[in-house]
Amino acid sequence: KYASYAEWYYARVMFNEENGGKQFHQKNYGKNFDYHDFAPMFKAELFDPAWWAKLFARSGAKYVVLTSKHHDGYCLWPTRSPYSKGWNSMDTGPKRDLVGELTEAVRAEGLRMGLYYSIIEWESIPTKRTESGYFIPADIVKKRQIPPDKYIDQHMIPQLKELALNYQPSVIFSDAGEWDRTAAEWKTLDYLAWLYNNAPNKHEVVVNDRFGSDMPGAHGDYFSSEYQDTEAVGAHHPWEESRGIGGSYGFNRAESIDDYNTSTELIHELVDIVARGGNLLLNVGPTSDGRIPVIMQERLLDIGAWLEVNGEAIFATSPRKKSHRKTINDDLAILFTTKPNTIYAICTSWPGSVIEIPDITPSSTIRITMLGLDQAIEWTIDPQTHILSIEPPAISPAQAPCSHAYVFKITM
Repeated sequence: KYASYAEWYYARVMFNEENGGKQFHQKNYGKNFDYHDFAPMFKAELFDPAWWAKLFARSGAKYVVLTSKHHDGYCLWPTRSPYSKGWNSMDTGPKRDLVGELTEAVRAEGLRMGLYYSIIEWESIPTKRTESGYFIPADIVKKRQIPPDKYIDQHMIPQLKELALNYQPSVIFSDAGEWDRTAAEWKTLDYLAWLYNNAPNKHEVVVNDRFGSDMPGAHGDYFSSEYQDTEAVGAHHPWEESRGIGGSYGFNRAESIDDYNTSTELIHELVDIVARGGNLLLNVGPTSDGRIPVIMQERLLDIGAWLEVNGEAIFATSPRKKSHRKTINDDLAILFTTKPNTIYAICTSWPGSVIEIPDITPSSTIRITMLGLDQAIEWTIDPQTHILSIEPPAISPAQAPCSHAYVFKITM
């Protein structure tokens, strides 16, 4: 209602008179209610990491990434940084090591565990993105700022090493380092050199491209995009699209059912991203008591049920060298993924008539099936045009192998 992402409340809502956020904050919490006063209200009393991990496994996910620290600086682990004393989940709020608990639970389910970490903190780091040079009022910066000559060497880098040593994340998703300073200025080049040479899991860990302003789309084990920001992503370097189920990463109480993507929309986005060579990192925003909202649970389980049938068309696949997508009409598109000697044609709705797939070399060994359906598929191929024509099977709705999208497997 007041900000694009709910986790930006500190920077975009509580001091903003133009969008009504300041009035909302003062009305509901009081004029003298500081952002840090929220921390004791964050109890996570219903947080069950084992249940979370089981839900993620049922969704079909292969790895999980937790926000260990966002731009407000609050840490979800008992960091040793003196500048985070009283501003972490062990000292204030849940009195728990949330990073450690979820890491253990996720690995117990056979999934990989990753951690997000914000390079900047609103209370300490200036920015070129605002006229004042900071996202929050100057008097708060003056009160809470970590000394500029201490921030990198005595706070940020030690925390990044702390996370790597204590939790050995398979993925480190850095954020906001790409805004205003280069990787050399942040000294993250030195950190990455240490990570790749000295971290306990140096042969496994991968990082994204947000450790400096000179990195996005150029350096990193994988590139990052969010909410369909397709800059510098493609089939030639690993990349990952992140987004929330709604319009926000953090839980936004002002969002309604109309603000959440449907299961069909999310599955179609997953297919489109994979067909273009990417991974989908789908965000869920938990409530302050530690629950994943039921509507988000439903979306995850729907994706998991679809992957149960069609996962082989998603996992360990590559983009098709020809066009990754063929649009038939407003309701139907066909997206393609591949494995050696196999093309998967993923239809975004049930095809009502014959579908045509170009650039298929005629062969006597072609075999076509629909994933999840034990029924012969009728097809023909034109030896001159190399167009493969597939006749959709005549079945009742009760016989459909799944919902949301349907996959023809073409084996050659």
